Amino acid sequence: MYEMEQFQLHRQHDNQLTVKIDMTKKRERKKVAEEGEKRHVVDLSGMSLESLPKSSLHLAIISKLDLSNNNLQNIPESLTARLLNLEVLDVHSNRLRSLPNSIGCLSKLQVLNVSGNFIESLPSTIENCRDLEELNVNFNNLSKLPDTIGFELIKLVKLSVNSNKLVFLPSSTSHLTALRVLDVRLNCLRSLPDDLENLINLETLNVSQNFQYLETLPYSIGLLLSLVELDVSYNNIKTLPDSIGCLQKLQKLSVEGNPLISPPVEVVEQGLHVVKEYMCDKMNSSHHIPTKKRWWMVKCGTFNGHMKSGKRPEHKGFSMLQYQPMNGLASPGFMGRFSPLRLFSPRHSIG
Repeated sequence: MYEMEQFQLHRQHDNQLTVKIDMTKKRERKKVAEEGEKRHVVDLSGMSLESLPKSSLHLAIISKLDLSNNNLQNIPESLTARLLNLEVLDVHSNRLRSLPNSIGCLSKLQVLNVSGNFIESLPSTIENCRDLEELNVNFNNLSKLPDTIGFELIKLVKLSVNSNKLVFLPSSTSHLTALRVLDVRLNCLRSLPDDLENLINLETLNVSQNFQYLETLPYSIGLLLSLVELDVSYNNIKTLPDSIGCLQKLQKLSVEGNPLISPPVEVVEQGLHVVKEYMCDKMNSSHHIPTKKRWWMVKCGTFNGHMKSGKRPEHKGFSMLQYQPMNGLASPGFMGRFSPLRLFSPRHSIG
């Protein structure tokens, strides 16, 4: 009798355990289904579509929408306004001339590919896509980017705008501190922003093939301390900034197709290591201080207290300057305290 009761108890326990396991599996399957619904992918690429078909699909569940390689001339405002959970939008290789203003509703958008269209300008509302990490607008007709793009798209890691008609990059570009790749080749760039040193994570910078338009590079390019690859080939650059000698992580430098004077061709032919040494030596030996830069390399020195004749100078501290090179970064405000006029002036003599 006792054994029968124990058997029934064990059986009851096993049944309860089985029910519990089944309920757990059902919850897991439901969770997977819900996740699948949340991450719904819609692929309408390569279907020669001239307009988007009407769909009964709930647009808010779409996480990726691929409309590439079609003949679309526009994207309805009403469509993008309802894609509230969209993370990836690919419309490359269509016939688009503009993007809808409602693209600013895509607050979760991480990747936007609109390359290979006829887009002449990006809507300012794109700045509301603050989760955007990758923006590809290659092969369009862009003549400019939104002025404040760098102030809003602070998560942007890759910006590709090659093969357009850009004359300049907005100054706000220098605020894209998460940026790792900046590709602006094959444009009509006249210059780059001065404050590039703020791009502390930039690893790849490609400004090649702006041909006769790009003649100079900003001195701050040498303060891109994370830079690994720099391509300035096929421009009209005669002199590289001496600060390039400071790029310790630089592994690849492309300068071909430029009428370079400094560094000379014979230095370039010896490889990157020699180029960096040449630029660094030139920077250290130069007494020219760029007046338009916020930061630059300087040499500091010490004072001897006596002249060679053994006589003490009329003003204490006014003596032959013995240079002891010490490379460092200094700001105009700080170095103003140690300027020659201040140091050698009777009113500002060192006691």
